[in-house]
Amino acid sequence: MTPSTTPTRGARPLWARSAIVMAFIVAVLVIVEAIDAATHYDLDRAGIEPRQIDGLDGILWAPFLHADWQHLFANLIPLVVLGFILLLSKRFLIVTAIVWIVSGIGVWLFAPSYSVTVGASGIIFGWLTYLLVRGLFNRDLTQIAIGVILFLVYGSVLWGVFPGTFGVSWQGHLFGAIGGVLAAWFLADRDRRRRPTASSGPVSPYGPTTPGVRS
Repeated sequence: MTPSTTPTRGARPLWARSAIVMAFIVAVLVIVEAIDAATHYDLDRAGIEPRQIDGLDGILWAPFLHADWQHLFANLIPLVVLGFILLLSKRFLIVTAIVWIVSGIGVWLFAPSYSVTVGASGIIFGWLTYLLVRGLFNRDLTQIAIGVILFLVYGSVLWGVFPGTFGVSWQGHLFGAIGGVLAAWFLADRDRRRRPTASSGPVSPYGPTTPGVRS
């Protein structure tokens, strides 16, 4: 019997599923900020406390927390745009995990003492650098083109990896950006290892077979 090629009825396209995921993330961030504001921003104490063992768990919570509504709204548009594009690549979870950990550890190690760092901007910087450089590691022209467009739109924010504005965690930006590059390198390297370099078929007694084609 020939398997059916008819699409599953009711299945949503990838872009629709990606939009739903981003809408859910935005809803969570808004709800958390509403609770935070209602409790006089008491939740912000759960952010990252540098070089304090009991502040390590802040690495997990910090991206959900923001200093105020202005801080959250400043992050929402790039978060939605970059997150949506990343979801379309089907690398969202692993890239986010790498960026989350690298950014959080960087803040914990290098942020000023007695500070508490909150906000999703480290994740945003990581998503941005991943999308900027993945095409170079993958040698993919479409991904490179997307990276160029994103650089033209958001490239100026990369100045945020340098010390500057008081009260802004450049450490989170810097290590988030580093995490994005590491994710692009790691995933591209893994993909290359999976690619066949020659035909896996039997060797013909009449001569060499046609070599495999790289995808």
